[in-house]
Amino acid sequence: MARTKLSPEFEIEVGGEPYVWRLHRLPGWSSDAPVRHGMAIAVRHQEGQREAVVEFPPGPQPRFGAPQLKASQVPVKLVAKAIESAIAAGWEPMSRGKTVAIVVDATGA
Repeated sequence: MARTKLSPEFEIEVGGEPYVWRLHRLPGWSSDAPVRHGMAIAVRHQEGQREAVVEFPPGPQPRFGAPQLKASQVPVKLVAKAIESAIAAGWEPMSRGKTVAIVVDATGA
């Protein structure tokens, strides 16, 4: 049986509402071209079904052999700002539907 390695989920409160987030993608190289992509987090309302994937820019290239980013190292303020930006961009966390992809800047705005 194959074992899957899921990122742990973290709870956060934004605007008085409870959300759950996890590290969806680590920053790294794209397999299609010599292009880097940034980290992405997956967010959903604790009582909702619809998920949003918030993508960040790649940032500086890590040194060779540098340790990988862990979800616990992502600043809580950055996640909160990214959730606020996703809602401002039209994500409705309590609605049903497909996952929404939202691109933000390095500050989460």
